[in-house]
Amino acid sequence: MAQQERGIRSRRSILEAAAVVFGERGYDAASTNEILARAGLTRGALYHHFPSKEAIAAALAQAHGEALVVPDPDQPVKLQSVIDLTLAFSLRLQTDMVLRASVRLAVERSSFSMSSQTPYNQSITLVEDLLRQADKQGELLPGTDLSEVASTIVGAYTGLQVMSEVYSSRQDLPARISALWRLLLPGLAAPGMLPRLRTSLPPEPPGE
Repeated sequence: MAQQERGIRSRRSILEAAAVVFGERGYDAASTNEILARAGLTRGALYHHFPSKEAIAAALAQAHGEALVVPDPDQPVKLQSVIDLTLAFSLRLQTDMVLRASVRLAVERSSFSMSSQTPYNQSITLVEDLLRQADKQGELLPGTDLSEVASTIVGAYTGLQVMSEVYSSRQDLPARISALWRLLLPGLAAPGMLPRLRTSLPPEPPGE
């Protein structure tokens, strides 16, 4: 068990080190030597987990899909679930260096061969599924094009997170996403839904 835990820690160390190096230099300019130096591990330890730089990047890219989690699966208002998904993702982007590297790999034009459309398709699929549930519950305006809305939400989010990274290292990202929802909801939510929807982060439970 101890050996397994060490393996998990060393793999995570490699991913975190790669996230920093990719963030500083970009995928194409980064080298495995830099990643090893940052992680403080041997080349043998690296190759035990990842045979190449591309394999490291592929593992980082998976973090995007893993982070697409609705905070409260039992939330009955599915349009609120979409809002909360984007806000929770914003918080993770502020602190999770592996997720930030995953997002950069999706945005950056590089020689990394994994399809750059994958993370966008993952996001669009989840958002569209939640919107479909919201539509069935009468939460959306009649005639809403769910595919168009989902694609627009993901596209707008992508642009805002890039802008937020430039202006504040993503510290103002939740506020920017809240503003996005305040602008979108009047053209999306059915009459009577707006007062029921929260566009900002929920208050923390007492004691936290």
